[in-house]
Amino acid sequence: MKKFAIAILFILLLPLMGYSEIKQENLKNGLKVIVIEDPSSPVATFQVWYRVGGIDEPEGKSGISHLLEHLMFRGSKNYPGNVFSKIVQSQGGIDNAFTTKDYTVYFQKLSPLKLHVSFDLESDRMANLMLKKEDFELEKKIVLEERRQRYEDDPENLIIEEVIGTAFKTHPYKRPVIGWTEDIQSITLEDVIEHYHRFYCPNNAFIIVAGDVKKEEIIEKIKEKFEGISACRDKMERKVLFEPKQYGERRVILKRKTHLPMLVMAYKVPAYPHPDSLSLEILSSILGEGKSSRLYKKLVIEKALAVDVSTSNSPLSRDGFLFFIVASVKDSNNINEVEKLIKEEVEKIKSEKVDPKEIEKAKNQVEASFLFSQDSVFGHALILGRFEMLGNWQMINNYRENILKIKAEDIANSAKIYLNEENLTVGVLLPK
Repeated sequence: MKKFAIAILFILLLPLMGYSEIKQENLKNGLKVIVIEDPSSPVATFQVWYRVGGIDEPEGKSGISHLLEHLMFRGSKNYPGNVFSKIVQSQGGIDNAFTTKDYTVYFQKLSPLKLHVSFDLESDRMANLMLKKEDFELEKKIVLEERRQRYEDDPENLIIEEVIGTAFKTHPYKRPVIGWTEDIQSITLEDVIEHYHRFYCPNNAFIIVAGDVKKEEIIEKIKEKFEGISACRDKMERKVLFEPKQYGERRVILKRKTHLPMLVMAYKVPAYPHPDSLSLEILSSILGEGKSSRLYKKLVIEKALAVDVSTSNSPLSRDGFLFFIVASVKDSNNINEVEKLIKEEVEKIKSEKVDPKEIEKAKNQVEASFLFSQDSVFGHALILGRFEMLGNWQMINNYRENILKIKAEDIANSAKIYLNEENLTVGVLLPK
């Protein structure tokens, strides 16, 4: 029955899985344009992806990419003032942006007939952003308050942040995307202007347009608005990413006012297209995704030691990140017992062959999640953009096929290589 459900789902989503017309063109200034022609969608999306995130920030300036994202809405030469969102809304659309450790994205959802609004707004703020002192000071205060609410006043997010910062010694992934408080405070307007001119240019960006559109018309209009924007002044050189080998388990203990203790276990793992990244996706599903997963049944149902437990992996990162196991524990006195049981389940994966039915179920879950992430033109454009960030959007064509190739020995080998104590960072959140 589950196989049948997945098959039906796949048929329904065929137009989103490489059967929509996807075309690309590179402009003279280095800007890549990707157009997804989907005549079935009444809504179109316009997305500008900049290849800059927390991973690209200079030492001591963490959070500068996120701060610049805020300032991108404060006005440009031809659209001064805080009018960007108001203009989009007046045309019946919505807009927003987000910054991650790997990239920054600005997007609008509009009627295909209103896309000229996106062309005008995004081209102007790519070329002519107005960075004013008063806007800078205001947004800096807003970001610091956001930082306080999301982390200093949120113990669950804070312990995750502490674990990431402990797991990495030199790699820029150690820094939070929102930035450290002291770093945000030290950022100057001149720092932001330099960051904008260094990264916000056509040859460090790409555009995705999806919906009931025609490639030729879209390319012509984008050329008209964007091709005259100058490429980056300096040759774009990425940092050499390096993290020294970990030689032992690392730990961090955080005491805060919280309702429940929390245990966070994080293992360093590779990113796609490394073949082990997909084995770890299947392993994540087997261990802790859903109430029928091994860890949920063991810790929540059988032992009643935890309220919840889950796992997560981030295969579509620009560099290897972390495989998380997170448990909300009922009693602080049971933290050690919960950690012991989790490690026992991990060892079973390494030593006992996983049942083929369990693997098939996990593959179905991963495959369904991948398909559902593309159940709209907006979602399809987002997932396509993530693959483009890895090197080329066409990598998406082999992703599902590679998931289905995973075997029991692949899962066991990946667990042996990465899920060991020499590669582990543990965080414990205790009630103060």
